[in-house]
Amino acid sequence: MSLDEYLKKHKIVGIEDVDTRRLVKHLRDFGAKKGVISGIDLDPNRLVQKAKDSPSIVGIDLVRDVTCRTLYDFTGQLPAEFSWPQRILRNEKRYFVVCVDCGIKLNILRKLIQHSFNVKVVPAGTGAEEILKLKPDGVFYSNGPGDPEPVTYVWQEMRKLLGKVPIFGICLGHQMLGLALGGKTFKLKFGHRGGNHPVMDLETNRIEITSQNHGFCVEQESLPKDEVEITHINLNDKTLEGFRHKKYPAFCVQYHPENSPGPHDSDYLFQRFYRLVDKGEW
Repeated sequence: MSLDEYLKKHKIVGIEDVDTRRLVKHLRDFGAKKGVISGIDLDPNRLVQKAKDSPSIVGIDLVRDVTCRTLYDFTGQLPAEFSWPQRILRNEKRYFVVCVDCGIKLNILRKLIQHSFNVKVVPAGTGAEEILKLKPDGVFYSNGPGDPEPVTYVWQEMRKLLGKVPIFGICLGHQMLGLALGGKTFKLKFGHRGGNHPVMDLETNRIEITSQNHGFCVEQESLPKDEVEITHINLNDKTLEGFRHKKYPAFCVQYHPENSPGPHDSDYLFQRFYRLVDKGEW
């Protein structure tokens, strides 16, 4: 069958008559833009106006729409492919981690179990006092969509946990930690999307190929230099990809280390979190 017939059969949206090279050149010059795909209204002028009238993601809290509504224990059975690396599962003692769900991916939960953590997932609006009442050995802040700055109920409560429990954040969780420490975030001209972004670990000078999906970034110069050590840098645009607190057991990375889909270069970060919880060592 033709591609058009195949897409219709499986109810998949497709587009045609778009000069993709021109579109890419435009985005390279002007950055990410809002867009409209319509199968009903085909008038270009009206569609352009709809795009202009649609809200920007800057200043909008999208986390509230994707977080879980109630807390739950994640006890999902690991698929066969997650059970084979005995070298990772060697940890004899299991620790209890609370995951703050800002839009968490299932494989993050699987990876935490794989690395000897018992996991309880809580809604993003869960306060620091409620989290501490659960008596976790560590707290994990997940990925999530959109602008971190308006999600004050997450990063302001995270600030109250600093120094009281080990913290690991990824993606949006990375940005939340930056805000909790008094830093600033900004919208990237070109969001980082895909599974092939080179990142340097400044401690080892090792290059990781990473999976990324974010449109905002922590402003490196806004972080307090006496409190924060920069640990990872993006080699494409030199933006901040990771840092840790010099005094408190807290660290984060901007990318997705759980490798589903994507490369496995960053899997060591889960073991680093285990070491931080177990022995307080970086």
